[in-house]
Amino acid sequence: MHAKSIICALAVPALTFGAAIPQDDPYNWDENSSDIVGGEVAAQGDVPFIVSLHQFGEHMCGGTLLNANTVLSAAHCFGFDVASWNVRAGSLNRSSGGVYVNVSSIIKHPNNTEQGTDYDVAIVKLSTPIVLQADSTVGYAALAAPGSDPVDGSIVTVAGWGAVGERAPGSEVLRKVDVPIVSRATCRKNYSVDRISDRMICAGVPAGGKDSCQGDSGGPLFSSTNTVVGVVSWGFGCARPNLPGVYAHVSAFSDFIASNL
Repeated sequence: MHAKSIICALAVPALTFGAAIPQDDPYNWDENSSDIVGGEVAAQGDVPFIVSLHQFGEHMCGGTLLNANTVLSAAHCFGFDVASWNVRAGSLNRSSGGVYVNVSSIIKHPNNTEQGTDYDVAIVKLSTPIVLQADSTVGYAALAAPGSDPVDGSIVTVAGWGAVGERAPGSEVLRKVDVPIVSRATCRKNYSVDRISDRMICAGVPAGGKDSCQGDSGGPLFSSTNTVVGVVSWGFGCARPNLPGVYAHVSAFSDFIASNL
């Protein structure tokens, strides 16, 4: 899996973040980024709290709308001027529809580093509030309780506009896929103990074929009750056997999130 955003490759050649380079640019493809692989097109209302984060008008990452003024995303998505970012909410299409607002500030976790995958969370503040209306296609997310851990083997869903396979273009419409939570012990065996911290959770199918991919970074991993438990972060390739997607563990960052709402 790749970094789920379109971003530069890290020290390990196959490591990818989920979404920090335009998904349709083959020269910027990062084999370590992530997109939705093996899933299906989402219907309106399936993931009302997901947003598309744009830089210079192009989809770069996903995010989760927490309230009228706040989006949760991945720290690795950001590294440029705040003025270049916008948020689209309430649309299945990443390029049109819904509500489109400017970003006023980006707060990356203070322990996150450009070369690291840990503490991969950021808070994005909006310049214009996204207020819920009676007929709104937008919703605010519920977050996992502080200190909680998703049950190993439980089914969760990841959604985004990322690639549908390694070296494939991103999706213009929102896609989603169900994957089981992989125990931290198993994930550490897959990746190595020092790569998977307690601030990460893993999800994927042992046989591969279902995963997030490049362009999905920052988007939500959520339970059957629509509780957001993770933020799309990184992995080796996309949907490879025994290499599950790695997500920032939302409940581990409850204090950081609460202090920036």
